[in-house]
Amino acid sequence: MDISLIIVSGILLIIGITLFLGIKLVPQGSKWVVQRLGKYHSTLSPGLNIIIPYIDNVAYRVTTKDIVLEIPSQEVITNDNASIRANAVAYINILSPDKAVYGVENYILAIQTLVQTSLRSIIGEMKLDECLSSRELIKAKLKSAISDDISDWGITLKTVEIQDINPSDTMQTAMEEQAAAERARRAAVTKAEGEKQAQILEADGRLEASRRDAEAQVVLANASGEAIKRISDAVGDKELPAMYLLGEKYIHSLTDLSSSANSKTVVYPADISSTLKGILSK
Repeated sequence: MDISLIIVSGILLIIGITLFLGIKLVPQGSKWVVQRLGKYHSTLSPGLNIIIPYIDNVAYRVTTKDIVLEIPSQEVITNDNASIRANAVAYINILSPDKAVYGVENYILAIQTLVQTSLRSIIGEMKLDECLSSRELIKAKLKSAISDDISDWGITLKTVEIQDINPSDTMQTAMEEQAAAERARRAAVTKAEGEKQAQILEADGRLEASRRDAEAQVVLANASGEAIKRISDAVGDKELPAMYLLGEKYIHSLTDLSSSANSKTVVYPADISSTLKGILSK
């Protein structure tokens, strides 16, 4: 009786193990790769699946969800020999689990390395200013560069994003010094331009004043000539009009001199009486 119970228990145990090994429930969002006697046989989809116990076994469990790959930050040299640090993030999806597990030893590491290598190559062909301002261009080139390679592994690249592109610490210090020098240069140029414009305006002012003075002298000379002509026509003497105008100007000059706040003494010429007498005698 004890032996029969042991035999029955053993048979039930074997049946239970056989059912456990033969019935597979694959969760949603996963696919399982089955090997038969060490060779790839099939891929189990989500749900209830039956395999041959002891002959088939589940070798790999692969997720079919989108996988987020962090691409480690790395230092890259641009085309103009500037050192920058760049990192990225890639979103992939496994379409053929058998190709992913049999096509490459470690597809996660392989894709990370491929993205890093491609990113170095793309940035190495660009100048620093272009790298800092052309993230979309780098993203497009990067996606185009690695999509074909990873498709051989049954993996599709959904998208890749450039997280950070920053100059290295040494380069950033140099750029700050360059920016400060550029600001100082612009300030010096602006100051020089202002001084230049001020000098030009001052010179233009002096030129305009001189031109106005010359025009005024011409007007005064014409006025004096016209006055002499009219006096000559009225008096009929050639010398008296000139003497009259000179005397008048002389008297005005002495009047202005005597009324000046800085004048202390007014000097009259010795012959002023005879001059006035000659002017008034006519």
